[in-house]
This record gives sequence, structure tokens and C-alpha cells, in this order.
Amino acid sequence: MKSQDIVILLKLISLRQQEREPNSSARSDNYFADDPYSVRALENSLGISKSEINNSLNRSTNSGLAIKDREQSQPKANVKAVFEFIIFGLKYVFPVKPGPLARGMATSFAAPVLNKKLMSAGENILVWPDADGRDHGQSIEPLFKSVPFAAQHDERLYESLALVDAIRLGHARERNVAREELEMRLFDHA
Repeated sequence: MKSQDIVILLKLISLRQQEREPNSSARSDNYFADDPYSVRALENSLGISKSEINNSLNRSTNSGLAIKDREQSQPKANVKAVFEFIIFGLKYVFPVKPGPLARGMATSFAAPVLNKKLMSAGENILVWPDADGRDHGQSIEPLFKSVPFAAQHDERLYESLALVDAIRLGHARERNVAREELEMRLFDHA
């Protein structure tokens, strides 16, 4: 398993949710709207190469985190398995520690999805380094280098990835709030 597998799985979940709510207020730029599940469309929306997306989908299918939709022949995330892996294993498999100050995109408790629910214990927020970012704080290495790009083009994906960072980094209270928010987002629309 590689860290980008989680990013791709969360994107697949976001795409399924967008299908069910086409007039949703959540922002998403649809690349190749005819088939947003194609490897080419995923490459353009995530900034991950086609070969790596293909390898990731194979890894996820082999591990049970994804399945092939028989009707549409599209990859589909196993939402329950993805959620369980994020909650119980992600912080051990892909640990992260705050780094130096940087310009970037707010994540974890500083992201819009959590910033009204949790208060920072320190004076610096957490950010994914990004030269075009509007925020300034302690850098957090994202699950994959293109996460800021992908999050700018899909609000649901941004929310999910920020919650994942809160689970990876947070203390018990932060993890619990992030877990509840992530569960609500993944299962209310899954």
C-alpha cells in the first residue's frame, strides 16, 4: 500500500457522492466529465500519473479497499473498509509530524471543515506546503505531493483529506471529532 492509494480511494468516494447529488454546493472541477472514473480523468484531477493510478487501483482491489463495479466497469471504493483503515491504521502506516513554517493550504483543525469545531493549541495552523497557498503555518507532509492541487479542484476531497490529517496528527479529542465528521461524510452519502 502507498499513501496515494488513500487519496485515490477518497476521490472515488467523492465522485460517487457527486453522482448522487449533481446540484450539490460542494465544488468539484470535472475533468473529462464523460467518464470521471477513467484513468486519464483521475490523472488530471489528482495530479497522479496514469501508471500510478492503475497500480494503485490494482493494490486497492487486491486488498479489498476497492472493487470493480460490474455494471459500469468502474472502480469503486469499499467505503466501510476505507473508513476502518483510516481510523485504525493510517496513523501507524503513514505517520506525520509538523515541520517548519511554510506557505500553503490549511489542513487538519485549520481547514474549513474543522476550524469552527476545534481550536488550535498552538499559535501556528497546519498547512500542506503550496507556493500558491493563502495560509501560513507549520508544514504537514500530505499523503501525496499533489494533494493541494487535487483539493483545490474538489471540495469534498479537500474535506476528507483534511479530516484524515486530523486523525493522523490529533490527540484523542481531535481524532474523535475528525472521525465523526469523516464518518458522516463517507456514510451519509455512500
